Amino acid sequence: MSRVFLFPGQGSQFIGMAKDLCEAYPTAARLMQRAHEVLGYDLSEIMWGNGLSEEDAAERLKQTQYTQPALFVHSAIVGSVLKEKGLTPDVVAGHSLGELSALYAAGVCDFETALGLVSLRGTLMAEAGVKAPGAMSAVLGMSDEDVSAHCEAIASSGAVVVAANFNAPGQVVISGSPEGVAAAGDACQQAGAKRVVPLPVSGAFHSPLMAYAAPAFDEALRAATFEAASCDVYINVTAHVERDPEMLKQRLVEQLTSPVRWSDTLANMRDQGCTTFFEVGAGRVLSGLLRTTLGREWVATPLGTAEQLSALESTN
Repeated sequence: MSRVFLFPGQGSQFIGMAKDLCEAYPTAARLMQRAHEVLGYDLSEIMWGNGLSEEDAAERLKQTQYTQPALFVHSAIVGSVLKEKGLTPDVVAGHSLGELSALYAAGVCDFETALGLVSLRGTLMAEAGVKAPGAMSAVLGMSDEDVSAHCEAIASSGAVVVAANFNAPGQVVISGSPEGVAAAGDACQQAGAKRVVPLPVSGAFHSPLMAYAAPAFDEALRAATFEAASCDVYINVTAHVERDPEMLKQRLVEQLTSPVRWSDTLANMRDQGCTTFFEVGAGRVLSGLLRTTLGREWVATPLGTAEQLSALESTN
């Protein structure tokens, strides 16, 4: 029985995230304070919305340069508490930003290194979104192949649009220029997609429009100390296992402009005998994608709150 930790990416954040954990666990409070020291600002204020209305707090947390550190720290806190309780993974994977959370959980780098890379990644991706404004939409009810074909047809006319996230069967996110995404979305809708839903994002993630972020991120990764992973890490770009530190660095850079192959990742885990899944961090997005991809009998236990950790403890 392989124990799998899945780590969420952008879209799972919420105001108040990890506050209950910091109140319940000294380890959580220590990591939050360490994050403050590494980042040079109080991340908890942004995560908890201190001093702002609910609407303004949510808008600030949605900014990529803050969202990514917030999600990483939340996942790192949960993973550290689980480790204290004797629960560690045999296999890890993270969705987009969550891949860095997965690498930290697999012992590839320390907290300070991982958080520094996360912060830089978020800042560079936010800057890329300003330099080359983009858009993303979720296409629902259409096959991966058909969505990709419509994107390629629109791109052949000069617009920028790609299939960026293969999240689950019938759920593909497209990414690119606003014009390209709109045109590809219209083409998918006309061809029978159930819905095309624009996403509230600040850039065209996992598309060529993120190329601006790659050189500086690559330079930072080259300077970072990575160790071989202590457990299997499934990588977004390939949907296969990688443990080599230099290859892990390369895949992180490639991921900026490459699609997230999440449904293939989950299918490959199943085929390799993985049976027990935990969503480590904010929200339940990945729990839903697991069920949609593998079937209703497959369940991921969400572990993102003090209550959920306490419930897990009572069942073990």
